[in-house]
Amino acid sequence: MHKLERLLRPKSIAVFGGAQAAAVVAQSIKMGFAGEIWPVHPTKDEVAGRKAYRSVADLPGAPDAAFVGVNRHLTIEVVKALAERGAGGAVCFAAGFLETEAYDDDGERLQAELVAAAGQMPIIGPNCYGLINYADGALLWPDQHGGIRLPEGAKGVAIITQSSNIAINMTMQKRGLPIAFLMTAGNQAQTGLSEMALGLIEDERVTSLGLHIEAFDSVAGFEKLAARARELKKPIIAMKVGRSEQARQATVSHTASLAGSDAASGAFLRRLGIARVDSIPAFIEALKLLHVTGPLPGYRLSSMSCSGGEASVMADSAEGRWVNFPELTSKHRAHVKSTLGPLVAVANPLDYHTFIWNNEPAMTATFTAMVSGGFDLNMLVLDFPRPDRCSVTDWWATLRAFESALKTNKAHGAIVSSLPENLPEEYTAELMARGMVPLFGISEAMDAAGAAAFIGWAWAEPQAQPIDTSAAGAAEGGHVTPDEAEAKERLIKAGLPVPKGERAANAVDAVISSMALGFPVALKALGVTHKSEVGAVRLNLRDAESVSTAAHDLLPLGTGLYVERMVRDGVAELIVGFTRDPMFGAVMTLGTGGVLVELLRDSVTLMLPATRDDIEAALRRLKLFPLLEGYRGRPKADVTAAIEAIAGIASFVQKNAGEIEELDINPLIVCAEGKGAWIADALLVLGEKKNV
Repeated sequence: MHKLERLLRPKSIAVFGGAQAAAVVAQSIKMGFAGEIWPVHPTKDEVAGRKAYRSVADLPGAPDAAFVGVNRHLTIEVVKALAERGAGGAVCFAAGFLETEAYDDDGERLQAELVAAAGQMPIIGPNCYGLINYADGALLWPDQHGGIRLPEGAKGVAIITQSSNIAINMTMQKRGLPIAFLMTAGNQAQTGLSEMALGLIEDERVTSLGLHIEAFDSVAGFEKLAARARELKKPIIAMKVGRSEQARQATVSHTASLAGSDAASGAFLRRLGIARVDSIPAFIEALKLLHVTGPLPGYRLSSMSCSGGEASVMADSAEGRWVNFPELTSKHRAHVKSTLGPLVAVANPLDYHTFIWNNEPAMTATFTAMVSGGFDLNMLVLDFPRPDRCSVTDWWATLRAFESALKTNKAHGAIVSSLPENLPEEYTAELMARGMVPLFGISEAMDAAGAAAFIGWAWAEPQAQPIDTSAAGAAEGGHVTPDEAEAKERLIKAGLPVPKGERAANAVDAVISSMALGFPVALKALGVTHKSEVGAVRLNLRDAESVSTAAHDLLPLGTGLYVERMVRDGVAELIVGFTRDPMFGAVMTLGTGGVLVELLRDSVTLMLPATRDDIEAALRRLKLFPLLEGYRGRPKADVTAAIEAIAGIASFVQKNAGEIEELDINPLIVCAEGKGAWIADALLVLGEKKNV
């Protein structure tokens, strides 16, 4: 049994506090909770019509779950008494703990005391609203909400948020999403978000899981959650906040959580097979789609509407996304064409025109022909008229035709409204019962389809190995930045592909070294971090005179000179960067390199360890990749050598993860096929007083 079993699915609930506690009692009674409810109050004889007890010791038994809605100091006392009584768990409502550390010296101490008081008894929070179990009618929730109890035998989604207000807002949705459980995580003082999620997905009434994440509680915990979700075939959607600096600051002030790098967070979720969405509406729609269809097997969509305008909007909505509307084969096009008049141009998205509107047999024939193409999700764009002013009678003929087409082809289907308000909530349950997912808004529908398709793809791939968090945590002490010559010496010792080079103290040394290396050479000023910005590098120097002239120009800029054999036959330049993330350890970034790296922003982030397949897949996601394949007749690049070099650099970083704070290889010059990939520049940052 999961350690949160009694708390999540209680048979008895104890409630402590004043107005909020009374609301908890009233909410559970209103929802039809069949178990015992035991209010605890020092002076009242009853709360919301239920007999009140004076203390934990006076309760008839050890409660499965408790809502503790008293002040922060008293919360610690109550939790200690509950733990000693053998309670199943508690929700701690009070704020004033670690989230106040910036302005309250007591917050951190009190949170530590709270965790100690709980011992082995699970606690949720503090600084959170708690739990709504719509499946059993058990509410440890001190405020109003907009949800309804799940019918007997029905299933729904589970949602966990790190914001109680966002949780309330989600219960108020009118989009037809059936919710089985809703939880808030608060400060995660003892029980983290991933542990809560593990407890929820074990419930057979939960079909999928949605997470609003401000910070990850545990890398290992999320890896365990993702693996279990895959075993149970229960997909996970995440809305991870923290893209902006303002959001990261808000996260710290809200729950004292460490947001970490957004790019690393995105890479982590991708590695786990958890789909990421960026808005609350997309979050709701993706959960709804997954609730009905589960993960999609691919990215191929079809769209049908009786409007050319809607067809165009649908086509544009797929631009830049993974999901797409593939062209129809000639055979499929002819099949669809045979069901329509001569004036209809058959395509995907399909505008079937109004010629067959309200002709149910004709629409059934067309829809059945279109859906027969083996698409992963079939969309019917349909906005309903206002029921207070118009008739909706004709719309049900269209729905019946689409339902028949889906059943005939055993296909997934969705009704997509262009405006969210044009799909009444009262229709959603029946649509889902008929196998048609009601998706509100075109953009949100595309987000949902992309998320479901991503999970389908991720689950078809081998499960990724656990990431290496050995370098996680904050950097210690100061930093030391070896110059390029020293950094490259370390890389050469690791067996990495670095062009031959030599340190030079003056112009004469530079000329001698260049003659020994062989022209052309590159000459650089040492001790300069961003050389191109200050003109601290000269390339393609082809004789001793040009080397001497360049050396005299560069010597005043740095601490010495570095002469290096020029890399020839370069096809493309990559950046291979590593930074120490406090949550995930060493994180790798691959992207278009060179002097325009910040301007182009063409990059992919990877967790370590990364396999060669991971690296190749990441390279293929870059806008640069067609250049590596020989874009428009250009020479093909040595992609195999690039992958080997990147894998070797990653291995070097992992072996020295405790010392390396940052490593930037920019550029890694990828040459023509058979001529390798070479580390042309390297910036290495080490922790102070450490050795690699």
